[in-house]
Amino acid sequence: MSKRPTVGRWAPSPTGDLHLGNLRTALLAWLFARSDGGRLLWRFEDLDGAVRPQFYDSQLRDVAAIGLDWDGAPVRQSDRLDLYRDAIADLRRREFTYECFCTRREIAEAVAAPHGSSLEGAYPGTCLGLTRAERDQRRGDGRSPALRLRADLHGTGPIELTVVDRQLGNYTGTVDDFVIQRGDGTPAYNLAVVVDDAAQGITEVVRGDDLLPSTPRQVHLAGLLGLEPPSHAHVPLVLGPQGHRLAKRDGAVTLADRLALSETPLDVVNLLLASLRIEAVSSAADLPAVAEAFDPVALPREPWICTPPARPNLSGTAD
Repeated sequence: MSKRPTVGRWAPSPTGDLHLGNLRTALLAWLFARSDGGRLLWRFEDLDGAVRPQFYDSQLRDVAAIGLDWDGAPVRQSDRLDLYRDAIADLRRREFTYECFCTRREIAEAVAAPHGSSLEGAYPGTCLGLTRAERDQRRGDGRSPALRLRADLHGTGPIELTVVDRQLGNYTGTVDDFVIQRGDGTPAYNLAVVVDDAAQGITEVVRGDDLLPSTPRQVHLAGLLGLEPPSHAHVPLVLGPQGHRLAKRDGAVTLADRLALSETPLDVVNLLLASLRIEAVSSAADLPAVAEAFDPVALPREPWICTPPARPNLSGTAD
């Protein structure tokens, strides 16, 4: 069987400025795709209520500023709702879903209870056996149900699924009855990303390793929908000086921050390349040569601890 042409994707959420960790993952997605002669598509995952319109353009500008390109026009999940609703309707028709009226607190309490699921964090199926009368009562109480996938149509509990990651090898994770549509009717992330990757012909997903636990869910759902899942390469996160995920509180972490410190976009690119153990470039025009020589096997497996310089003190007073 011939290999599918490589199509990667970069899929940020426009909820804020991209920081160095985001830009590093964008660079990796670009390197993986371009090193294989493939395409890289841009998709805005903008179904979150925290989306801010100004960040669509600012994220595009920042990624372009460090010398990365993409193929075709960026797409937005918010423009693709019919695709997700069709997939949800298909799953409902085949009785792979059920309504869930649980609050987050109720789920947390059920999972923590001694009689809860033996698989950590898995939804225990509380609403799976509700009768129509019980569902009507909860609606009467003002609860709007989310929609959950029945992970095991013939059983009552979560299942385990092993996926193969290009960087990390075999990973076995839990596929519980996860949410595919939120209580307000918005398609959930795990549903939307599976539908989008298939619809866009994505063959390769490069993303932070914090998302690895969601991969068995997405591969399982793709199978239920008759879709071919992409390959996955999960890469280490960028951490702040205290060992937590990089955040704005860590200092100058965005491109704008670094430019304000008199750095250039090339300085930022070379900082990111150094974190990947890749030699510096003299200009962004050298990046295609970097992609040609790129070897994923040589990438570091541990997180990058980033210690950004502090923001300049503009108040005139001592720190």
